[in-house]
Amino acid sequence: MASQTQQAMLEKITSAPGFIAALDQSGGSTPKALKLYGIDETSYQNDGEMFDLVHEMRTRIITSEVFNGDRILGAILFENTLDRDIEGLPTSQYLWQKKHIVPFLKVDKGLADEADGVQQMKPISGLDALLEKANQKDVFGTKMRSVIKMANPQGIKAVTEQQFAIGRQILAAGLVPIIEPEVDIHSPQKADAEALLKQEILTQLNLLDDDQLVMLKLTLPSKANFYRELIEHPRVIKVVALSGGYSREDANTKLAENNGMIASFSRALTEGISAQQSQAEFDATLHEAIDGIFRASGT
Repeated sequence: MASQTQQAMLEKITSAPGFIAALDQSGGSTPKALKLYGIDETSYQNDGEMFDLVHEMRTRIITSEVFNGDRILGAILFENTLDRDIEGLPTSQYLWQKKHIVPFLKVDKGLADEADGVQQMKPISGLDALLEKANQKDVFGTKMRSVIKMANPQGIKAVTEQQFAIGRQILAAGLVPIIEPEVDIHSPQKADAEALLKQEILTQLNLLDDDQLVMLKLTLPSKANFYRELIEHPRVIKVVALSGGYSREDANTKLAENNGMIASFSRALTEGISAQQSQAEFDATLHEAIDGIFRASGT
């Protein structure tokens, strides 16, 4: 990536108001995303047709006049979307060049089976080649997700160490990793898990060099402003929140209580839009979603 482009993107993420749109549902979550959009399984015969339909959905979102860099800082894509074009440009370059929205790429390959109360990431085969492709397409950063179910110190330590180990590989490739150890919102030990996670993240952040900057994507905490130390940490560019299964209204309410944390919502962003809407209805629904999330991210 041209360093000038990366510098401009870094400046945007660091200083502009707004939030990050998560448009990165992959193979496993695509049928659900399409169903919520009003397209059920009878509309496609195979994965190829399914991914064509989801790209049409994402293209409609991204090309909408209300989806722009005034309120949206960045957008997270998955590899299939990165390989496709919008209006003749690779999706990532369309986002930056036409919308002034910073592109990110989901790089994980899904979750391993639960052990020690957590699900680590499956091994990420071909990561170096994927990072090279991301660089060629002007992607700024990456995203990878693990899940924490219980307040198990050993499991949470393992998840955090894995995230930062791969994060260093991503940093070495010249990209900014979004570290995402999600705490399940239904965990009976959610607050305790968050306390353990915060300490493990602080430990890992303090091991980074001065020029190794990361972003964090975390579940909205049980206690407001609980992640203040992470938001203020010199190695952290931005702390973003996942909606985690909360409705958009609930997610926005909780987000507004956490100063300096911004949204990186997926399902909560697309709540209410459908394939059956006219363009005017679609734009109005999307505008309302973007506006609410933007306001909640501005506290």
